[in-house]
Amino acid sequence: MAAKRTQTSCHVSRGGVDSKISKPKMIDQSTDSPTKKVKGVDMNVTPKSHEIPHGLEGAMSEANRSLNMLFSEFTELLRERVSVDSSQVNELDDILMEARSLESHLKEKKEHLRHSLAVISEKLQG
Repeated sequence: MAAKRTQTSCHVSRGGVDSKISKPKMIDQSTDSPTKKVKGVDMNVTPKSHEIPHGLEGAMSEANRSLNMLFSEFTELLRERVSVDSSQVNELDDILMEARSLESHLKEKKEHLRHSLAVISEKLQG
């Protein structure tokens, strides 16, 4: 059986050391003892055999419900995210098409301006 010594600290006041110094206490810390209590519950008491499946079934069904709820919430979030992503992709495609259209229009304007300047230049030279 293993034991651990603990000692409380002494109190110091203005007049000196307090006269009430407690002695070391012995605390049982045996790990080989099969009979332990957790918060006042005796762990050696075994539940009756008919209580185990019901408790296990209840815990499993509650865990199953919780997981199903989490999965459904996660699925809903993913659907929303996919919807948002899809709309953003469509919006970006529209912006890209508009940018390409503007680029094409500006190239046509540039060629038209170049041709007009060439005509003006020929008239001035000739």
